[in-house]
Amino acid sequence: MTRTSPAVAAMVSAAVAVSLAGCSLIGNSPDEGSTNEEGEPALVRVVTHDSFALSEDLIEEFEDETDYTLEFSAPGDGGALVNQLILTTDSPLGDVAFGVDNSFAGRAIAEGVFDPYTSPDLPTSAEPYLADDAGSLTPVDRGDVCLNVDRQYFTDHDLAEPETLDDLLAEEYGDLVVVTNPATSSPGLAFLLATVAAYGEDGWQDYWQQLADNGLKVVESWSDAYSVDFSGSTGEGDRPIVLSYATSPAFEVGEDETEAPTEALLGTCFQQVEYAGVLAGADNPEGAQAFIDFLLSDEVQADIPEQMYMYPVNDQIDLPQAWTDFAPLADDPFTMDPALIDDHRDEWIQQWTDTVIG
Repeated sequence: MTRTSPAVAAMVSAAVAVSLAGCSLIGNSPDEGSTNEEGEPALVRVVTHDSFALSEDLIEEFEDETDYTLEFSAPGDGGALVNQLILTTDSPLGDVAFGVDNSFAGRAIAEGVFDPYTSPDLPTSAEPYLADDAGSLTPVDRGDVCLNVDRQYFTDHDLAEPETLDDLLAEEYGDLVVVTNPATSSPGLAFLLATVAAYGEDGWQDYWQQLADNGLKVVESWSDAYSVDFSGSTGEGDRPIVLSYATSPAFEVGEDETEAPTEALLGTCFQQVEYAGVLAGADNPEGAQAFIDFLLSDEVQADIPEQMYMYPVNDQIDLPQAWTDFAPLADDPFTMDPALIDDHRDEWIQQWTDTVIG
């Protein structure tokens, strides 16, 4: 959503315009070295996942205020982004990266991808999401990966909606769940991590075995799960329980409707955080830092919900009404230290594959 996430960005939603009159996105004036030898605006190369989106007027104002020119590239989803950043550490793809999430942050930090930078604009509410004590990565947005349900299905079948991970093992929910493969999907990996956090390293494989025995379906991508197999939303499938995001129900509410047809199961959520960082060896580290400051500005933080379908890390930002009504975050989501994820990610994915896929 995201990573966040490329999956969430596939949702269809109208972008909300943000009034910029009289606003300054960057508190400091541009450095004297912000132009090149020809006196042209200096280039800031931004490497992102393929779901990055911000309102164009915000990007234009950043360029006008700083005299930097932004150049974007996107090598793939969050996992592909980290892989490419690691492979090109000696010759970085850009100056700054956005879209590394907490499931891959530890790996990127361990490989020396980023130079530490602590923005003076980092809000207090973002501090709990820091990936390490050195400030290698700056939290920009957050969200929850959760199972979602098609509420009408459960009404039609006079069946109570599940609430917890344990509920999914009950016979009445057999053949109703579709999730994504953690080896190919960032929400799939987030959900795997949720089960490790819930059942421990000695119990999560048994949980997945029971889930598989209860008719679990696994697909490769979020779009396959949500748009094809899910019985809610635009999907025409026969699975009323799907892996998605806590924000998904807000985008299913039609005009003038007062209830969402889908609902996130907040007892199943894994907290996802997306970061930005200055790439080690960047040609323009000052420009990279300015871009990170930009991402933390009030205007960009307010733009994130409708553009990237994630929550801003600044908890003082007013959210869209639909989010307040239909997209609450979990009070107590599953979490895990990025370093622990980095130590075991590949091992857990292989064990999951052996258990579920065979």
